[in-house]
Amino acid sequence: MTKDILVIGTGISGLAYAIQVAEENPNVSMVLISKSNLNEGNTRYAQGGIAVVSNFKKDSFKKHILDTLTAGAGTCNPKVVKFVIEEGYDRVRELMAWGAQFDKKRKQLDLAKEAGHSEKRIVHYKDQTGQHIQEALIAKIKNYPNIELLEQHTLVDLITDHHSAEKANRCYGAYVISQKEELIKKITAKITVLSTGGAGSLYAHSTNPEIATGDGLGAAYRARVLMDRLPYVQFHPTALFPKINGHTFLITEAVRGAGAKLLNTKGERFMLKNDPRAELAPRDIVARGIQSEIKNQKEEFVWLDGSAIDHKLWQTHFPTILATCKNLGIHLPKDPIPIVPAAHYFCGGIKVNEHSESELKGLYAIGECSFTGLHGSNRLASNSLLESLVFAQRAAQDSLKALLEKLPDEDFYAAIPEWNGDAYSNSTEIKAIKNHRKNLQEFMSKYVGIFKTNEGLEIAENRIDQIYQAVNNIYNNNKLTYGLCELRNMVSIAYLIIKQSQQITHNLGVFYNHDYA
Repeated sequence: MTKDILVIGTGISGLAYAIQVAEENPNVSMVLISKSNLNEGNTRYAQGGIAVVSNFKKDSFKKHILDTLTAGAGTCNPKVVKFVIEEGYDRVRELMAWGAQFDKKRKQLDLAKEAGHSEKRIVHYKDQTGQHIQEALIAKIKNYPNIELLEQHTLVDLITDHHSAEKANRCYGAYVISQKEELIKKITAKITVLSTGGAGSLYAHSTNPEIATGDGLGAAYRARVLMDRLPYVQFHPTALFPKINGHTFLITEAVRGAGAKLLNTKGERFMLKNDPRAELAPRDIVARGIQSEIKNQKEEFVWLDGSAIDHKLWQTHFPTILATCKNLGIHLPKDPIPIVPAAHYFCGGIKVNEHSESELKGLYAIGECSFTGLHGSNRLASNSLLESLVFAQRAAQDSLKALLEKLPDEDFYAAIPEWNGDAYSNSTEIKAIKNHRKNLQEFMSKYVGIFKTNEGLEIAENRIDQIYQAVNNIYNNNKLTYGLCELRNMVSIAYLIIKQSQQITHNLGVFYNHDYA
């Protein structure tokens, strides 16, 4: 098919972008690709909320800007920080007009406080903010007849000059694979938008869903699109230690904002020795503090003690966490919660300009798969959804202008070849793909996680080279399946993280190498 705009990824970034375009010009034809169903994705698992200045009596843009710059360890782009925070207020109001409702107290927004913030400014919907936003945007998007939705489809590769007769340094759409039939389809478009999230599944413990395999990042890498700061992976300090049906469950930072304390397995509060802000220090400091404590004890977790939080507050603000813990036999607030740090958010990604366009014309990247300069070396809590909303609007405005330019005609798109390759995949190769994925997660967690060493990175480089050779052999001799497609992307991004990590010679933000301590 050929459309004006192809959007790959249906979290807050992709959906908000499509709504902005449709509101402005209902004649623009769009297709949205969802890797799973519309409800699944990183946005859904964002418990905390959106950081936005709304109480102008106590808070200010200046304070939020300073908090963001401080958390980013001095490497944020100040211009980007300024316009994201200043434009964020209107974008959140717009989100509310689209159907999202946030918790209120006495008819005012009930604002929460999270680590690194000098004031209460997190708007939220209990501990289900992301899920609520996702549902509101899905309901809104279905009102537009010019938007076609394709669920259960995954990005394979971007279509670039390599696939055409042109040499315009441009993107012309993408090849995608349908998970059900494992059929690869060609979708051409004048504008292509990546809103594919991060690659948390590279690690054994991740708050991201399993589908967060860096598909947009992998495809951009193969298209030779510039990516920056990929080693700056933020680990959330508090994820539930026992996995639930193989999935890591997040314990929102707002729990610590409400008064929960971190204790080692001896019952000692340890974060005060790491930072005067203790549990409310920025995430990189808290995650390293927890990981160091785990290394010095027998147990593989520490305790999050929420006994100081009233049971009623658990019920009203954290009902999902309360119910999840109860199902595991953890009765809050009396019992402490066993937690570990888990891969959470990629501060780096596809390098984009102030309108979210990459260096490849016609290719935009929004949200976690992009590197805008907002987060620097460490993301301030709850700034991610804000970034998505602001850059979705900016990208929408910019791409609508781009559609008015002289672009290739229908005959040009028709001449782009279909995907070539219909080989057969046997069960042995499918099993090998699963084993390679597990192996990759284990050594990335061990050598390229919260703490790194030069020796460990060298071991990881050798291991990734072995997996690459094996995956490349499977790719060249078998049909491209959904699982192989994911693994191929994971290997590409793991390689980039390792190589970029080896080039960093000082510790900053979420990046920490023991050899430079």
